[in-house]
Amino acid sequence: MLRVLVCDDEPLVRAGLAVTLAAQPGIEVVGEAADGTQAVDRARQLVPDVVVMDIRMPGLDGIAATRRLVRDFPVDGPRILILTMFHSDDYVARALVAGASGFVLKDAVPAELATAVRVVGTGEAVLSPAVTRRLIDRLARQAPAAREPAELRLVTGREREVLLQLGLGRSNPEIAAVLGISRETVKTHVSRILMKLGLRDRVHAVVFAHRHGLVAGPDGDPAARPGPPS
Repeated sequence: MLRVLVCDDEPLVRAGLAVTLAAQPGIEVVGEAADGTQAVDRARQLVPDVVVMDIRMPGLDGIAATRRLVRDFPVDGPRILILTMFHSDDYVARALVAGASGFVLKDAVPAELATAVRVVGTGEAVLSPAVTRRLIDRLARQAPAAREPAELRLVTGREREVLLQLGLGRSNPEIAAVLGISRETVKTHVSRILMKLGLRDRVHAVVFAHRHGLVAGPDGDPAARPGPPS
């Protein structure tokens, strides 16, 4: 049973989301929050599996609340599913960089919302290609960290190649085609990368790859840093 906390500053929207999700099999709504500050406090108390978070709220917005929750729960805490009105909203990219695991539109049908909650709750990401591209474009404009993190030394040469492909926004089938390996092998590499680097999901693998210079430049050219042998 996935335990969900619903956060939205509009009472009718919040109540509607709670009722919609509570009616879905395998989902339990354990609490509601009216703003980002309350969402952080309730999440600390209840430790839900998923926080469905409105992105634009007065006071502490969904981005700042996400950042605080990720700080409080670096790896094993609640997954954040962002609610937004527009799939191309730059706020979504900012929320993903802050630590959210995906987004869903406010006008999504109940089945789509429930599916998004389940996907995020199992540790995967919910993104559209357009938002992935926007996230990558945003990261490409940022200077990478000066030093390579120590945990990257745990990653093999092949895993580094897969991490680069993740940084370019490619799906598992696309990575398999580029590297000439099976989809199952790609899936295994991705799981090991997330475990070794302490990352929540593939969204944050994208963020990691850009922040540490594995993907360089606006065209996504591989950085020149050498990796360990496979």
